[in-house]
Amino acid sequence: MKKWGSAIWKGGIKDGQGVISTQTGVLKEAPYGFASRFEDGPGSNPEELLGAAHAACFTMALSLMLGDAGFTADKIETKAHVTLEKDGDGFSITKVHLSVTAQVPGTDQAGFEKIARQAKEGCPVSKVLNADISMDATLEA
Repeated sequence: MKKWGSAIWKGGIKDGQGVISTQTGVLKEAPYGFASRFEDGPGSNPEELLGAAHAACFTMALSLMLGDAGFTADKIETKAHVTLEKDGDGFSITKVHLSVTAQVPGTDQAGFEKIARQAKEGCPVSKVLNADISMDATLEA
């Protein structure tokens, strides 16, 4: 299976503008640029897209692993906080923190955390990242 995303950029790094699109059309020429990445300007940026991808991948992996253990979640909500830091002459994504909250009838906090840790390690996006991945997992009643 192969999926694609694309980007077009016009201009210099600070005054240029880009657009991001996805195969499905969910993103179609969504704007991004220097201000949306390094300042608080409008538009998207690679780090928030990576965060969304990681959160989605992890959440699906967690659902799968909960099911394998005999549980079905009523709800799983995950945020992936991506840290971009200066690294020599460039930048690196150094950390991702997954914050997951779920409602899973029949399990307890310790069991949920164990499965969540396995999902964090097994998620394909986690495997491709060269970053420190941390997590907090909260089971709600």
